[in-house]
Amino acid sequence: MTGIHSIAETGAFIMDIRSFFSFRKLDQLDPRHLRLTIVSLVSVIVLMAVSAVVAFFLTLKGEEQTLVPDVCDLELSSALIRLQEKELYPRISLRFSDDPETRGRILEQDPLPGAIVKAGRRISLVVSRGAAQDKIGDYVGQNLDEVKLHLQTVFGSTRQLITVREPSVYVFDPSPAGTILQQSPEPETQLSGPVQLAFVVSRGPEKNLVKVPDLAGLGLSEAALQIEKSGVAFTFSVRPAEGKEKSGVVVTQMPVPGTLQDPATPVSIVFSLPAAADGMVTGLFSQELPEYPYPLKAVLFAEKPAGGRTPLISVEHSGRLFTLPYVLPTGTVLELQVLNRVVARVEAGK
Repeated sequence: MTGIHSIAETGAFIMDIRSFFSFRKLDQLDPRHLRLTIVSLVSVIVLMAVSAVVAFFLTLKGEEQTLVPDVCDLELSSALIRLQEKELYPRISLRFSDDPETRGRILEQDPLPGAIVKAGRRISLVVSRGAAQDKIGDYVGQNLDEVKLHLQTVFGSTRQLITVREPSVYVFDPSPAGTILQQSPEPETQLSGPVQLAFVVSRGPEKNLVKVPDLAGLGLSEAALQIEKSGVAFTFSVRPAEGKEKSGVVVTQMPVPGTLQDPATPVSIVFSLPAAADGMVTGLFSQELPEYPYPLKAVLFAEKPAGGRTPLISVEHSGRLFTLPYVLPTGTVLELQVLNRVVARVEAGK
């Protein structure tokens, strides 16, 4: 009985499908319509399969490859057009160059010309901002050393287009020493290549004559103090005491005390060195310096082995030969500074 009921239910289901397609019996369906329906369904399935296969292989193929063009030395606009023609895109960075004429042109590119890359890749371009300074500034009234430092800073990453001609011309003037009074070329002159600036610089006010102090019989510290106060230039020499001369003091000087002379003219001083005691060293510190256009602050320090740092003399010095006798503990280091810069450092007695 159960089998009979199952057959009956299946037949009823088939009849429901037939009624859904608006026919009662399969024999009633037109054979031509049946074939057309089957062909249409198969065609749709085949078309979908072909489309899926084509899409799959297109995905595997990826982007097209292209040749990187040479855009160096081109204007930025022309370089962008070249890249666009190859379906490439720019990544731009800016940099100063040492040639004012390169402003707006391509200095470097990465990848290099001729490389094969995928379309759509970004090409790194370095574009020139021109020279760091495209015209000469107005430096009159500024300090010469500060102007030199400024120019080195401005052109720090490129070739220095503006340099200072050496030596500058120095003249006496009421303005502070080192002040630029005149310049050539004139301010606002356009740069077309490397230029040397010529300056006329102040030596400071013309100094009055100075009076030579009486140094005879003074020890080192007292003589150094008198030299500092008077403002005279000086050169020392040393020798052993002779006859009844006392050692460890100034024995002669030239010119004689009370003489009026130019502050740049040195006073020649002879110092009698004492005999070296145990643990002490004597001698003459001597250092050749450049000739300065105007006096610069010079300080000679003594660094003793036990510690501590003592200035032996502090003067305005015009350069050339710097000398000073010393009587110091063994192992003391002598350090000469000009404008707070160390120009000499030696151990006493070496």
